[in-house]
Amino acid sequence: MSDQNPYDILGVTQEASFDEVQDVRNRLLEEHSGDIKHLEVIEAAYDAILMDRLRMRQEGKIKVPERIRFPELRVQASPAATPTPQKQSPAWLQRMLDQPSPADMMLPGIWYLGLSAISVFYQAGGDQVLQLTLIVGVGVSIYFLNRKEGKFGRAVLLTLLALIVGLVGGGLAASWLLPQVPFITLTANQFAAMATFVLLWLVNSFLR
Repeated sequence: MSDQNPYDILGVTQEASFDEVQDVRNRLLEEHSGDIKHLEVIEAAYDAILMDRLRMRQEGKIKVPERIRFPELRVQASPAATPTPQKQSPAWLQRMLDQPSPADMMLPGIWYLGLSAISVFYQAGGDQVLQLTLIVGVGVSIYFLNRKEGKFGRAVLLTLLALIVGLVGGGLAASWLLPQVPFITLTANQFAAMATFVLLWLVNSFLR
């Protein structure tokens, strides 16, 4: 080994960068993985090149990368992945929203489904039946909302807001949708009532 040039053993020039030397060394180790003596020669040549590079650095001839001067820096535990902070909804919105159980969604849903069926299929009563179903729907909404938090005033306010939005929004949607879909036989008032029941169900289920 002493008579051999370590650069010639690895097949690199003295001007080769450290990365090039390391790549050649790794390739040779793979090629001669079954030859222990050859592997020792490759490692010895690689170590000799490292020592030569350190000597040249001390003489100010080259700049040696940190990973050569401090080999322990080559293997470092990868830092733990920093969990990406999840965006949270505002506190006021979290206070208003609820995560209902299936039962909490099903009970008001059954009520509003029944009221919707009455408003659609019992047409003999006309608008009086729609008004009665809406009154019952308002009572159901106030009951379920008040049962959650025990705040009767808030339950009444949310119910009235849902009622107004449902009737107005449902009426506007009916005036636009029903003329374009002739197979829907609902009247505008029936459509608005059903839209109101859907909105009341959403308020009962997902608001506190």
